[in-house]
Amino acid sequence: MTRGRGLLLALVGLVVAGLVLAWTFLGSATIAKDTSFTIPAGASVSSVADKLEAEGLISSASGFVLQARIFGSDTPIQAGEFLLTPDMSQGDILAAFQSGDVIRRFVTIPEGMPSILVWERLMAEELLTGEVDVPPEGSILPDTYAFERGQSRKALVEQMQAAMDRALAEEWAKRGPAIAVDTMRDALILASIVEKETGKPEERGMVAGLYSNRVRTGMKLQADPTIIYPITKGKPLGRRIRQSEITAVNGYNTYTRVGLPEGPITNPGRDSIAAVLNPDKTSALFMVADGTGGHWFADTLEQHNANVAKWYAIRRERGEM
Repeated sequence: MTRGRGLLLALVGLVVAGLVLAWTFLGSATIAKDTSFTIPAGASVSSVADKLEAEGLISSASGFVLQARIFGSDTPIQAGEFLLTPDMSQGDILAAFQSGDVIRRFVTIPEGMPSILVWERLMAEELLTGEVDVPPEGSILPDTYAFERGQSRKALVEQMQAAMDRALAEEWAKRGPAIAVDTMRDALILASIVEKETGKPEERGMVAGLYSNRVRTGMKLQADPTIIYPITKGKPLGRRIRQSEITAVNGYNTYTRVGLPEGPITNPGRDSIAAVLNPDKTSALFMVADGTGGHWFADTLEQHNANVAKWYAIRRERGEM
């Protein structure tokens, strides 16, 4: 019994000594604070270990490589930017590199942001790479998108466009039976007008119903944002619309052309697309601002003129007229 106990103690001692020796030989993580670490494409474990040691994140590059060979899995390390924290061991670091758990950054495209401003936002993001043209208007789905350091702008735009294609197809599949458009393209164009015409989400269905009525009856849409779009490509005009611009004849001005403009005037959100494809049932044909960001709606020109008079009174009180 005594001899067996002695052998057991000796074995435990050898194991402890071995662990101490291994810990000393293999090194350890030395991360003092949360640190961003980037692995370039095609990097080997050895080159990554050298980089970790050079940046003071581990004590021994050779020890890290040996530990990876002895204890690590066969999963290759992934390229990207990783967050390393003080509580991570070398094993944790290796596991993070193998899992591809990279740092995600985000860019938000608000509903109604025109493509020229989407382009400016992407070009201003220093962590993206490469050049990209201004995307076609209406091709980007407003949303928040994750990206990695070094990702190409082209790839991110393609992701945004694929999201719009999916959203448009999904909403088209749920379209109502009495919509005013015949194609997904026309739905996108009309949705872009709805997006620009109201700042109140609860009005989208009503505005979509009004413009659907105008499309069906052959009335001119007379949507002010369609006057502005050919002038600024969707950027704010910064002044009142001129009479010469109201009477201008082009592919977008719905004061001088019947039906939809030739293309979208912004990137509409999913809710505006859904509103066009399932508009409120209404007989309204006219609307005018009510001073709160919303509108008064009217079925007849007489009602509309009365609403316009109320709007002018509000503007006079504000000193705008």
